[in-house]
Amino acid sequence: MLTVYNYIRGFLRQFSIFLYIIPSIREAEILENFVITGGKELFGEVNISGAKNAAVAIIPAAILANDVVRIENIPQISDVQLIIEILDTMGAKVRLIKKDTIEIDTSNITYQSVPYELTSHFRASYYLIGAMLGRFKKAEVAMPGGCNFGVRPIDLHVKGFKMLGADVDMVDGMVVASADKLVGASVYMDQVSVGATINVMLAAVLARGLTIIENAAKEPHIVDLANFLNSMGADVRGAGTDVIKIRGVEKMHGCTYSIIPDQIEAGTYMVATAACGGDVLIKNVIPKHLESISAKLIEAGAEVIEYDDAVRVTRFKELNKCNVKTMPHPGFPTDMQPQMCVLLSIANGTSILSESVWDNRFQYVGQLLRMGANIQVDGKVAVIEGVKSLAGCEVKATDLRAGAALIIAGMVCDGVTTVENIQYIDRGYENVVEKFSAIGADIKRVEVKDSQAIPTAG
Repeated sequence: MLTVYNYIRGFLRQFSIFLYIIPSIREAEILENFVITGGKELFGEVNISGAKNAAVAIIPAAILANDVVRIENIPQISDVQLIIEILDTMGAKVRLIKKDTIEIDTSNITYQSVPYELTSHFRASYYLIGAMLGRFKKAEVAMPGGCNFGVRPIDLHVKGFKMLGADVDMVDGMVVASADKLVGASVYMDQVSVGATINVMLAAVLARGLTIIENAAKEPHIVDLANFLNSMGADVRGAGTDVIKIRGVEKMHGCTYSIIPDQIEAGTYMVATAACGGDVLIKNVIPKHLESISAKLIEAGAEVIEYDDAVRVTRFKELNKCNVKTMPHPGFPTDMQPQMCVLLSIANGTSILSESVWDNRFQYVGQLLRMGANIQVDGKVAVIEGVKSLAGCEVKATDLRAGAALIIAGMVCDGVTTVENIQYIDRGYENVVEKFSAIGADIKRVEVKDSQAIPTAG
């Protein structure tokens, strides 16, 4: 068994994740890029890891157990490393059971505020507010960071906490919440919000009485969180619908739980195969979670075959235009919008890509324009005129999913593409170089020293 320190360091060594992401274990800053030579079709199989969006909610939810929790199918990504380090600073004991399984003992955890230096790298740190408020009836957490593609207000989170009886203030950049007791209430979400739905769930499971969340988000990782909470003794019903009912319990306990496969990672490899052409079997997935993605790929000219726990994507003919609008689940995911934009940029005809979830999510388009794409953005709508090919050049990731899109763009283009700011990509994709290389992509992680690119492992 390993301590949390060795656990995180082991991840960093084995999977080449950035040492500078976690300052407390930093030995030296390492700047790395991806270098991609395009023009290759993809063939083979890829295994999908555990869901990032589920893991970053389920791990802090372990605080509520006051016991030992074993979590399986953990994705080996930097966001997971960060939330584990935060729990470690709070007194939790984390042990590595095997590479994708951790054991968290929160029985000796002590309440303390979570400072900005630990929350500034990813937005899901705000789930600590709901978990700490639920267990300790108080929480002090710095405002979250993460990808910069729009304002991240937490007003719906605050509204939910207040409806349960908490006082919430902003003090010097910290969210300070406290309550003598939490009491179940009816909480209506003015707009569908995954983060607020999860946070209210976390705060409500140990509240007195019944909490009803109306207009709740329905994403797969919300259902996964509900199943995890129920495995710890909570009473959560209706997850996956727009009305979630939570009857508060006196206490919760430990459990063993396996996280669902990552819908967005699977979708990324699906789109990459359709964009590059080829034949790839994407394994360890829940096909129902991918239906909106599959439908658009079929419309664009790919073939998608569903199996029990896998999908096969093939594409050997020209891509067709299609229109895509992002929507809350079960609609087309906003986290797949940049990847789909790359595919449409080389499809025949004019496509319309509409974003209905986030502001400013088209920041990456400037990078695609450098590669020769023909895209016009007006607010939340992009008009994409397909071109015959893209050209390799140096580009910079602006956020996690934009980074994944630039990898795909590099694989479909003529020539060599260098992707910078890849720390964004390591936040949410496990072994991305190894997985793409295994299906035929020419992609390398290179270390940059004194403006010289030096190939590194993987």
